[in-house]
Amino acid sequence: MTENHPLSAGWREHPRYPDPLIEVLDPRFQKYVVFSAAVERLYTGCRWSEGPVWFGDGRYLLWSDIPNNRILKWEEETAEVSIYRKPTNFGNGHTRDRQGRLITCEHGGRVTRTEYDGSLSVIMDSWQGKPLNSPNDVVVKSDGSIWFTDPPFGLLGNYEGNKREAELPQATYRVDGETLEATLVTDDVLGPNGLAFSPDEKILYLVESRGQPYRKILTFDVATDGRSLSNKRVFIDAGPGGTPDGFRVDVDGNLWCGWGMGNAELDGVLIFAPDGDRIGRIRLPERCANVCFGGPKRNRLFMAASQSLYALYVNTQGVAGG
Repeated sequence: MTENHPLSAGWREHPRYPDPLIEVLDPRFQKYVVFSAAVERLYTGCRWSEGPVWFGDGRYLLWSDIPNNRILKWEEETAEVSIYRKPTNFGNGHTRDRQGRLITCEHGGRVTRTEYDGSLSVIMDSWQGKPLNSPNDVVVKSDGSIWFTDPPFGLLGNYEGNKREAELPQATYRVDGETLEATLVTDDVLGPNGLAFSPDEKILYLVESRGQPYRKILTFDVATDGRSLSNKRVFIDAGPGGTPDGFRVDVDGNLWCGWGMGNAELDGVLIFAPDGDRIGRIRLPERCANVCFGGPKRNRLFMAASQSLYALYVNTQGVAGG
């Protein structure tokens, strides 16, 4: 990259500020918009981008390109992109544990941890003697517990996983960060997908990708001991054309949710207030599968969208554990 080739070159002409791709749908969103920040395309050339995760200590971002069975690495200082790992057992969602290690959901049927020396440890690959389906997305709670979803999406073909019949119900699990003892926390969500905790960790948000008749974002109350869920309810009914996928929560409790596919006019990121109102939108030319907050102050939103990786500085910060 040189001064003659800025990050967004080859995608669109540089817009006037404020960027028209950032839409304020409710006055509450205005304070999160940085006037002189624009949506940037950092990379393109994937087959299906997923699972961005920020490494501030190394000043880089990792994300998955599932069909190509690789994890890519974007360097903040140079904007260079390289292959971090290949093959990945069809790695999908990522996060970091409270010790800074990479936690990966693999569509090939396991959840792994990358140790400091680069070796892999298996966090979980089976439940009651049967193999997991295709772990999808993951978050780590402040007590160190690892929460992940296990839908069957990677079993449906050989493009993003290995085709086979599911042996377990679609479920969401909690794994103790120290003992690795696993608990099934819910198996009554159809196509469990993206998940995240509220800033106080009293609520778990969970996408139901196969909800009837439409996709939904559900909420659950988290028990005071942090080990179980109750009071399942609908937070967002996406309606026709609505396809929530992965999301993260900021320090004010707003959900920044990857969206699209069902309706190209909605491709990008939708932002919901804690009361469920749609307050903002970031328009992208591709469906956005997942997001994370990063940068030195966790105020840069990274968006994994179909074939590309995008970013936008915002006037808020992401909560830890996502």
